Amino acid sequence: MNVTLYYREGSSDKVYQVSLEPKGDGFIVNFAFGRRGSTLNTGTKTSGPVDYETAKKIYDKLVGEKTAKGYTPGEDGTPYQHSDKEQRSTGILPQLLNPIEEQEMQRLLNDAEHYMQEKFDGKGVLLRKENGQAVGINRKGLTIGLASSIIKSAEQLRGDFILDGECVGDVLYVFDLLESDGKDLRPLPYRERGVELANLLTTGAAPHLELVPTAFSPAEKKRMLDLLRQSNKEGVVFKRLDAPYTSGRPNSGGPQVKYKFYASLSAVVERINSQRSVELRLFNGQSWQCAGNVTIPPGEEVPVAGTVVEVRYLYAYRESGALYQPVYLGTRHDVAQQECIVSQIKYKSVNDEEEP
Repeated sequence: MNVTLYYREGSSDKVYQVSLEPKGDGFIVNFAFGRRGSTLNTGTKTSGPVDYETAKKIYDKLVGEKTAKGYTPGEDGTPYQHSDKEQRSTGILPQLLNPIEEQEMQRLLNDAEHYMQEKFDGKGVLLRKENGQAVGINRKGLTIGLASSIIKSAEQLRGDFILDGECVGDVLYVFDLLESDGKDLRPLPYRERGVELANLLTTGAAPHLELVPTAFSPAEKKRMLDLLRQSNKEGVVFKRLDAPYTSGRPNSGGPQVKYKFYASLSAVVERINSQRSVELRLFNGQSWQCAGNVTIPPGEEVPVAGTVVEVRYLYAYRESGALYQPVYLGTRHDVAQQECIVSQIKYKSVNDEEEP
């Protein structure tokens, strides 16, 4: 038994899924929620199997609470697969990218040692398949639930592996291969990892795992850049062909970097203001400083103080540090408060004219 509920008002477009599933000698109630088209957060309302009557009451209460808030049934969504090992540490961490500016991006377009791929507007996820079972891993190294279509696609592929990719809805766009059948590929240059990744994914057996298209020559990279900009995509990523895979984020630069067509950052909610607005703060290395305010769209829950949120913006003012034209994108459960640092900010150029 499952239901998919939708809520749309203004810029808010959310989905909530509830499922009552048999497990062992009883039943469990799982849920998934988030922005429509994004990677959903998952959880369970039952820590272990319960009898059907108890599970049904939990299920009905949860559905009733959501419909009372304005959620309505719609077309079937993609069910998310909850993991019994949810939020357990794996010790497996992704490689994180530093941002670059326009001048460096232009240089890398003409650098034959760097290839280029699309920077997707999703959630970075590692996907591990071990002993025939697949599970998602977030940037903190914790196991998470993923769309069942992604899990099933992974389990249809041969062997064990660890993939790195960007999750958008029910598709994982894959751009790297860390392990394959017990062999650690991280020390190998990407040109070798990329070949093994292509051999794994081009069989057609995993429709919800898509190999990210890659541009190698300057001409190919410039064509891809133009197409992505015209399509209002998020940005591009440059990676060195000879670089190994290294977990974590370098202090600066690095063999993998990203260039966004617009700016976004993670910030901590300092306090809730009146009229559905929250004040943001960022850490400058010694203390927290204000980053201005952002309005929470109607229908979205107002995050409490201390919550990490994602905000898209045009630029920030150097004098105040406040964000210009901020847009609330949602909460970030995979980002710690100490990662919300001032160096994320893209400041207004002194040569830019003031916008009306």
